[in-house]
Amino acid sequence: MVDLTTDWLGLTLRSPLVVGASPLCDSAAAARRFVDAGAGAVVMHSLFEEQLVADQLAAHRFFDSYVDTNAEARSFLADTDVFAVGATPTLDRITALTDAIDIPVIGSLNGVTPGGWTGYARQLQDAGAAAIELNLYDVATDIAETGNQIEQRQLQVVTDVVAAVTVPVSVKLSPFYASVPSFVARLADAGAAGVVMFNRYYQPDIDLDALDIDRRLVPSTPAELPLRLHALAILHGRTKLSLASSGGVHHGTDAAKAILCGADAVQMVSALLADGPAQLARIHAELTGWLDDHGYSNLAEARGATALDNVANPHELERLNYAHLLQSWQPRTG
Repeated sequence: MVDLTTDWLGLTLRSPLVVGASPLCDSAAAARRFVDAGAGAVVMHSLFEEQLVADQLAAHRFFDSYVDTNAEARSFLADTDVFAVGATPTLDRITALTDAIDIPVIGSLNGVTPGGWTGYARQLQDAGAAAIELNLYDVATDIAETGNQIEQRQLQVVTDVVAAVTVPVSVKLSPFYASVPSFVARLADAGAAGVVMFNRYYQPDIDLDALDIDRRLVPSTPAELPLRLHALAILHGRTKLSLASSGGVHHGTDAAKAILCGADAVQMVSALLADGPAQLARIHAELTGWLDDHGYSNLAEARGATALDNVANPHELERLNYAHLLQSWQPRTG
């Protein structure tokens, strides 16, 4: 039997398969089903600071609008100080999950302000999160702000959060950096324990009939995996940070590829949306079967086997591969 135990962010996981940040594990019952299916950890639904602030302001506006109207009617309204807005529901779910399951529960955070990043990170930790995942989802719209300024701001966020909590801090990145390896090295200097590659930019489409933004969520496909594999293969053995993939894993062979390129953990969401626990169990069985069929007794033997420093021709992962593919393409005949 293949041993799927892995070390991620200093946490020992029974399996590298991680339920990524989503509502999939919002209830203890759902989380237990994923544990039974082979999950090694779960990442909670992300806290978005701006959404929390908007919810709090809306609640206060609603309740406080009755202050100068009917005094008797106002007595039926909940006190704004105890009304369940803000981070409380998410924090309560984290506490409930940590009591209900025996695998690590990771808190996910997307902040806006310096105080928001650090304050909510502490709250996630105090609620029982075994680690904090910072989702650096930063869409550049200011033409006067340079890439270096954005990176420095993000690095400061990581430095501040690491100083504010005692649990490991992982950083979920986009692929849109001038040099992902360089930025990862700077994240290590800032105190991060790991990186997740990559978050998905939900780029809007255009509704031609309404002349408006089409905001439909499009799940990932296996076509998104190679970008993650390329980054993992380059970083494996060149950083002390734990490496996780996110995006494009829909089969056990996809997870195997991520591990062969250097992943310590493999996050999934899209593949689990339709029939979560059953899909995870299938992927778990496929991964175990592939490793067993190819003579691996544990993950450590397979991890990084196709990374940049271990493949027979490292140039296949570098620029030479680009030229080779373009020059070797031939149109179909017939």
